Amino acid sequence: MVQKAYIVLADGHMFEGKSFGAAGCITGEAVFTTGMTGYLETLTDPSYYGQIIVQTFPLIGNYGVIPADFESGVPHVRSYVVREWCEIPSNFRSQGTIDAFLKEHGVVGVYDVDTRAITKLIRESGVMNARIFAFSGDERADEPVRRELSRFFDETQKERCLAEISGNVIHNPVQAVSGAAAAVEQTAEEVFAESAAYRAIPVSADGRRISDAALAARQGQGKRIVLWDFGAKANIRRELLKRGFDVVCVKADTTAEAIFALKPDGIMLSNGPGDPKDNTEIIEQLKIAAASGIPLFGICLGHQLLAIARGADTYKLKYGHRGENQPVQDLASGRIYISSQNHGYAVDSHTLPKGAELGFINVNDGTCEGIRYTDIPAFSVQFHPEAASGPLDTNFLFDTFTQLVVAAGIKGKNNAS
Repeated sequence: MVQKAYIVLADGHMFEGKSFGAAGCITGEAVFTTGMTGYLETLTDPSYYGQIIVQTFPLIGNYGVIPADFESGVPHVRSYVVREWCEIPSNFRSQGTIDAFLKEHGVVGVYDVDTRAITKLIRESGVMNARIFAFSGDERADEPVRRELSRFFDETQKERCLAEISGNVIHNPVQAVSGAAAAVEQTAEEVFAESAAYRAIPVSADGRRISDAALAARQGQGKRIVLWDFGAKANIRRELLKRGFDVVCVKADTTAEAIFALKPDGIMLSNGPGDPKDNTEIIEQLKIAAASGIPLFGICLGHQLLAIARGADTYKLKYGHRGENQPVQDLASGRIYISSQNHGYAVDSHTLPKGAELGFINVNDGTCEGIRYTDIPAFSVQFHPEAASGPLDTNFLFDTFTQLVVAAGIKGKNNAS
């Protein structure tokens, strides 16, 4: 029997839908994403930790659940809101339905709701918290949910209920998800074999890129990259492995001194959830790492943290950039790329310090999408070059990082001699 579900936004708007996935009462930040595909990557992306995801595309789940496509071992969203979910997926790789997947991991789902109306409210008012009440049909289990929902209809308690929703805060999100991708990590050999089989990136058995002879030498071979994991997506590590690097992952709370002890040739700063300014201890360690001369490449949260460590400021966007169709422009070449993005904060372009220059901008709103540093061997981007948008539009940035690491190694040898 179909059960009801209700979404109450912090501004008082209420939407009635139907329950799928797990049942219960949860609170989180409501955001929307415009991706037409990639729902599995969205659900398992640690950057979505604690959020209520509203999918603008009307049909979700049509290719089922494919564990090989996960970005981490489990979903990190609080709730998943869709117009319609596909009960009978069709894909030779599918291992189940989206409904069963959400139930297995305790993620509350809502469907048959006007996702377009919710999205318009968020676009006009900005991201806001919401509370979801989803029923299971079990009278005893549903009683706490029913009791909480009744408060919203009680005029003496409604304002207090909305204040609780507005005041909900997710604490220490980076620490909560750091290392989450370890459950789906693959060896370099597995990565090369999988890439060759699906031709996601043309490679031969030894990992050499067939499509580009100039990069086929796998210049990263023999070099070690430390992946500083603030909530890293699994594909970041895969892209580093494809370039021949030895990749060592470390948790978010690792000190710069501990990273130096690993003798890295480069440091990868990963994506992750939350407000970058909350990570004061990481920022202090990143200041030390940035001054070391070791090449750095930051993605998403890593981009923001590096900018703050170098003296820039960040701010919260009205409704963020989430989806796989965000246009960005490379200011050096003027070329426009299609990018995948998932962030609610941005670096303030007007606060870039000396030694930092704007590298990419968002074509839609002009916000900062990338920084090139001229005083240290480092660069960063706000979007996700590992996320197969285009599908390979900005994948070259991993090759740029490879070249930076190799150049730093050559310079170091010359200085030593």
